[in-house]
Amino acid sequence: MKITEKENSGLKREYEVVISAAEIDSKVDAEIKEAQKSVKMPGFRPGKAPVSLLKKLHGKNLLGKILEETINATSAEVLEKKGDRPATQPRIEVVSFDDGKDLVYKMELEVIPEFEIPNLEKIKLERLTVKVDKKQVDDAIKNIASGQKDYKKAPKTHKAENGDAVIIDYVGSVDGVEFEGGAAEGAQLVLGSNTFIPGYEEQLVGTKAGDKKDVLVTFPEKYQAEHLAGKEALFKVTVKEVQKPADVKIDDELAKRLGLADLAGLKEAVEKQIENEHAGLSRTHIKRALLDALADEVDFEVPANMLEMENQQIMQQIKMDSHRQLLAENPEAKPEDVEEPTDDVKEEYEAIALRRVRLGLLLSEIGSKNNIQVGQDELTRAISAEARKYPGQEQQVFEYFQKDPNAMAQMKAPLYEEKVVDFILELAKITEKKVSSEEMIAILEAEDDDAPKKKASKKKPAAKKPAAKKEAPKKAEVKKAEPKKAPAKKPAAKKEAPKKAATKKADKKK
Repeated sequence: MKITEKENSGLKREYEVVISAAEIDSKVDAEIKEAQKSVKMPGFRPGKAPVSLLKKLHGKNLLGKILEETINATSAEVLEKKGDRPATQPRIEVVSFDDGKDLVYKMELEVIPEFEIPNLEKIKLERLTVKVDKKQVDDAIKNIASGQKDYKKAPKTHKAENGDAVIIDYVGSVDGVEFEGGAAEGAQLVLGSNTFIPGYEEQLVGTKAGDKKDVLVTFPEKYQAEHLAGKEALFKVTVKEVQKPADVKIDDELAKRLGLADLAGLKEAVEKQIENEHAGLSRTHIKRALLDALADEVDFEVPANMLEMENQQIMQQIKMDSHRQLLAENPEAKPEDVEEPTDDVKEEYEAIALRRVRLGLLLSEIGSKNNIQVGQDELTRAISAEARKYPGQEQQVFEYFQKDPNAMAQMKAPLYEEKVVDFILELAKITEKKVSSEEMIAILEAEDDDAPKKKASKKKPAAKKPAAKKEAPKKAEVKKAEPKKAPAKKPAAKKEAPKKAATKKADKKK
């Protein structure tokens, strides 16, 4: 093998690699001899067909396989000899290759930059701590109780209002023909809950026990049952009973309804949940501060390919978020209706992409130098947690990750990042600051609001997430409009297996 260096500038490398025709021929001969053992040809005993004849018949067919195997093996050898650590998959282009001739190919790549890891023991951080008080627990339980409403039978003369429940029998028809799933008896419907299709519940306001009502509605154009989409339907409804909501008492019975032994157990569970929420917010705060501190300590060139990939992903995410916002205003909006980001927006997120890539490389190097790894058991637990989001499709989710190396890598990346962050936090000098729950939320919100100023004031553009292949920050969380359901009691549609693994974000706004 002959290696000629064509370019060595900055992080770019280019090599021309030549594999002699003799070496290629020897590989073909070895393949032919191996195949000879099992080839059966007319006129020859099994395993005795002449090598020269087999080579003449099958030599060209083997060249493709030899080409792939040779490039894979020799390109890895080139990287090892040159001591290069590719930032992304090298680009290989075959210059010439034919029977009886040398194999010549070109390999272009960008290498991971050389840089010094900052002194992690000198990093100073502040951890926010919150003590859960009795009022927080009591307020949380009150909220839980308000969501566990009981409904009590109202007087027969009571006219149903929004917030009341009605017990109804109904039969639905389209063009005079009853349709499957369009009828029920003794169904409870809370008026104003938007459980049924638009216009249905409103027509039952003012009814009382014993009333019969013809409810005329139109199914949405994009209704889940295509044969009903856009159709006008008539529901003949009989109101059997009107019920008024009643507050649920906060006692042992409430706890048992929620699967706990008693009220004390409920309070303990709620307190633990609040503690976990506070711990998550505290983690967000200290991780932001850590990444800011690391970003201030490093400034090195990053591979252009990695930067471009990150930029593209951010721009794609911005467009997806914009499309979701459009859909909230107009269900007919298409992806092509989204306007291109302005130059100012592009410039802002180019800075974010640069910092993400730089911090991603830094965290990766810290993890590598300190032999930090994600164990198979940790990865399995993470996939199991993802699979639980898709009841009934757990096996398909596992198979999805097993078959898709990219999906597995995306699942592993945030786990690795968190382990590296934990490692750094063990070394850093951390002081604790006691704050109230309200103060912690205010601090995080102030950090969100201050993020653009921090980006403008620092030499290195700000970003809060270092890992490659992360979603772009969302400027606003947009609630998706929930599809309205017909009164028909149909089983919920199954979720599809995820196309990408979800990743835990350090923060939402940059």
